[in-house]
Amino acid sequence: MCRLFGLSSAPHRTHATFWLLDAPDSLRDQSHRDPDGTGLGWFGGDGTPSVDRAPLAAYRDRAFAEEARRVRSATFLAHVRYASTGRLEARNTHPFLQDGRLFAHNGVIGEEREIDARLGPERALVAGDTDSERFFALITKEVRANGGDVGRGIESAARWIAERLPVFALNLVLTTPHELWALRYPRTHRLYVLERRPGGHHGDRHLDHSGERGRMRVHSGELAGAPAVVVASERMDDNPDWRLLEPGELLHAGPDLAVSSRIALPDPPARPLTLADLDPGAAASQTAA
Repeated sequence: MCRLFGLSSAPHRTHATFWLLDAPDSLRDQSHRDPDGTGLGWFGGDGTPSVDRAPLAAYRDRAFAEEARRVRSATFLAHVRYASTGRLEARNTHPFLQDGRLFAHNGVIGEEREIDARLGPERALVAGDTDSERFFALITKEVRANGGDVGRGIESAARWIAERLPVFALNLVLTTPHELWALRYPRTHRLYVLERRPGGHHGDRHLDHSGERGRMRVHSGELAGAPAVVVASERMDDNPDWRLLEPGELLHAGPDLAVSSRIALPDPPARPLTLADLDPGAAASQTAA
């Protein structure tokens, strides 16, 4: 499945180094599917968003993804893609950018053309072919309709999809220059949160997170002395404070790093999808290691 990673150290801007494909030897294990794309998003000191992303359609793309990226931001968003819809092109690689916000998604939505009809003029926000970018555009439409309230926009868009369209998973992370939101829905895929105190649970450690099988690694020496909130598809270190989000839980880390959450989608999808319902490519994307 796709790997999601979000980090906020707001209001502090933090240097962090990302290896979106660490330990490249592990990718030669033929028992595991190779990723189809990688991406990293962050914000400059003036709030300007930046996105560094690439499809992994050629060796040069893999070499690009294995290089270390050292960037500075109060929020970060990283994604390793296993394609379920859309061609292997940069425009289909997460994270996506709309209205100054960054977004990444893990899951599958069926009948995504129904979202196009719902979007109306906001269909122009969608540059690629994926269900994920359409989902983001619907969120953007609902944020606009709710006076800029991002949490309500996420909830409204996700509920509209859950009540009408076939859904395998809607797990997401969305960031602004100083805030982070995450949704786990339904229980198909896991999504964890860590409210990390300065130095971690040992009290004096930098942040050094590693995903399984070399898919992603994140390092920040500055977080030895500053708190952070981390959201990830898997526990990425031995900290005992990692918590699995509940199905339907929408989490928000504010500009002062205060964390709040609520069960925004208490009901299961009206039209739940199983792996057996997906075409082989989409099913493989949701089970890849």
